[in-house]
Formats: sequence, structure tokens, C-alpha cells
Amino acid sequence: MDQTDSYPVKLYVYDLSRGMARQLSASMLGEFLTNSVMTQHTGVVVHGKEHYFGGSTGITNCPPGGTLLGPPDSVVDMGSTEVPEDLFKEYLTSLGESKYRGANYNLFENNCNTFSSEVAQFLTGRKIPSYITDLPSDILATPFGQALRPFLDSMVINPGGNNLAGQ
Repeated sequence: MDQTDSYPVKLYVYDLSRGMARQLSASMLGEFLTNSVMTQHTGVVVHGKEHYFGGSTGITNCPPGGTLLGPPDSVVDMGSTEVPEDLFKEYLTSLGESKYRGANYNLFENNCNTFSSEVAQFLTGRKIPSYITDLPSDILATPFGQALRPFLDSMVINPGGNNLAGQ
């Protein structure tokens, strides 16, 4: 009987604001948001590395929890994958040459969370939790979010690590 290897897949979630976004959301946005895409960074951990998308470097990897952000604030078990590391690297290379080049970063539409969701779906068949991916539209639906949009569109988040070419 042929045995297939299975590899755990985790989503690392970081709060870039260290809790401030939660405290200030009601006064700034007019509603209380328990999470904020503007302050959350995510990365997918598989095959012993954390993989994420940053604005200036594109697809990046580091040891799990090894970003400049320190240890994750939470870890979501995404299940497991049978995708071997070499095939996964090919997949990441193709993403890095197209949709997830550093120049394509957009805080609301093409960010670390959209990358993590696409990668998690490729690996496990499951997207990351919607409480992370749905928040850009929640924020932009507020008057304050609309007023801040031009400033926020210019933001680039890059927590450090090795870009795809530096693997």
C-alpha cells in the first residue's frame, strides 16, 4: 500500500497595533471591530517555514514566528496538506511572478491576508477565516475608512524575512 505524507498547515496571525486598533475602532470608525485588517498580518506555516506576502519584497519566508513582529498573537490550525515541498515552492514561484509581486501589494485588495487565504486554499482546500478577509470592506464602509483610503492605499507592510529569490 502506498503511503502519502501529510504536513500540518498553520495560519499565524499578528496584531500590528498591539491591541490599539481594537480600543480605538469605535471612536475612529463609528463601530467596534474585534479585528482589523489594517492591523493584522498573517502568514502560512508549512514545511518548517512561515510564508507571507509583503509590500516591498513580495513573497517572503522565515522560520515560524521569525518575522520582525515576534511570536504570533494567535495560531489557527488549517488542517494538513499532502502537497510536497518541491511542488509548493513551484506554486509560490508562480504566484511571485504574477499576482504577488511586491509592486502588486495593496492594503485592501492584494495583501498578506489575501495571499494567506489563497495559499491555504491551495494546500488544504480551506480559505483563512472570514473575520480576517472580510474586514477591508467593513472598514471602507465607514466614513472614517473612506476618508483614510488615500493614505491607507499608499501603505506597504513588510515584516522582514527572505524574499522568494532568497530561499
